[in-house]
Amino acid sequence: MAEETGAPAPRRRWSLWLPLGLVAALVLCVAPVGVGVVVFRGLDTPAWPATPAPKAEPARSPVAGDAERVTAAWLRDQIGAALTAQGAALLGGDQAKFVGTADPASPAARTLRAQFASLRAMKISRWSPSAEAIPSSVGPRKWRALVEVDHCFVEPDCAPMSITYGTVWADTAAGLKLTAIEPSMSTYDGPRPWEVDQLVVATGKRVVVATTQALRGQLKTVLAEAERAAVVADRYAVGGPPPSHYEVFYAGPAQWKRWFGGKRPSWTAGYALPVGGDQVDVVINAAAPQRNNLDDLLRHEMTHAATMPANGFPTSAWWLVEGIAELAASGGAAPQSYEGIEEVRKVVRERGWSGPLQDLKIADGAADWEVAGAYGIGYLAVRQLAERFGEPDVLAFMKALTHDRLPIDDASREVFGEPWSLLNDQCVAAVRAAAG
Repeated sequence: MAEETGAPAPRRRWSLWLPLGLVAALVLCVAPVGVGVVVFRGLDTPAWPATPAPKAEPARSPVAGDAERVTAAWLRDQIGAALTAQGAALLGGDQAKFVGTADPASPAARTLRAQFASLRAMKISRWSPSAEAIPSSVGPRKWRALVEVDHCFVEPDCAPMSITYGTVWADTAAGLKLTAIEPSMSTYDGPRPWEVDQLVVATGKRVVVATTQALRGQLKTVLAEAERAAVVADRYAVGGPPPSHYEVFYAGPAQWKRWFGGKRPSWTAGYALPVGGDQVDVVINAAAPQRNNLDDLLRHEMTHAATMPANGFPTSAWWLVEGIAELAASGGAAPQSYEGIEEVRKVVRERGWSGPLQDLKIADGAADWEVAGAYGIGYLAVRQLAERFGEPDVLAFMKALTHDRLPIDDASREVFGEPWSLLNDQCVAAVRAAAG
């Protein structure tokens, strides 16, 4: 991590959560330089039209002289049947039939072999592919089709995640065969790790951890730490019971830049991302955490997974979201024992921070000490509320604000019985007193 000359280096890298459907870069309310970052989903457009054609009777086999649309409708049905058989083979553990959808000499066959191994290791429990859009011609006897897959891991009855990716099919001597698979785009939170890397996986009581072959030696340690972190994160579940399981992806340098679209700020060590259904995936940068802070990084990120609504967090609650995650990560450390207290002092003294908390945000180019200071402010504010009202009320406040989307003053009066303007001032005063 790059250090700013003369500034104390944070003792660990930081994390981020990724809300849905927003594009912004936000800065600390009164400071000319931001202190953190929120990264948002990309808004790139799919390469192929995804509007389904109306379904009717199964398309008839084309004959010489038929219009191209007749052939395309028949191809859609054939591709759909091949995908259905492929899904049954995956769930049944039949690699030969799963890979047999592809031309053996094509890149698609290699991709499917790697995906089969990864998906089975991750305990795939649902795989429902469909290709509703009419295929488009991309060359002589070759067609491109957009495929959507609803899928689950571990629990067969989960609210499914969904991804969409491109495929290319060819009319070969052996019939219609898959010849290319294009990873899903950032529009679909892609590429997912299992799409582009063959994964090795370790499964515990509460956590599935996946990484690459190069990092296999660290898998046992990461799983053990993640299982311990799950016990803590479970206690902070908001909006319902804790997640049925946690998914943690441990990324090497290349994977960090590619998985789920890459492009994270340089100071991040991990992030939590809602990927559909009720699932929030956690990604850890293997190059970032030191051995003595992998545990609190996992507690932080997995607490995001336990507290995040399906549509992500509102950005105005950044201080609360990160403050609760830091509460879990630090175990409620006293202000002067909190590892980011020096950075909080610097933000308060040098930047003159004085609230309000809703304007505490992060910006892409923030220096390390600014990042640490912003997280610390969120932590100290949440700790102040927890000391006065208790953690259960703080979590109820978070639910009202981030799940129910109540205005902050309504949420404050409903949960705490006091106007937010008063509590904000008390929290800001507590932060500034701790920075003393």
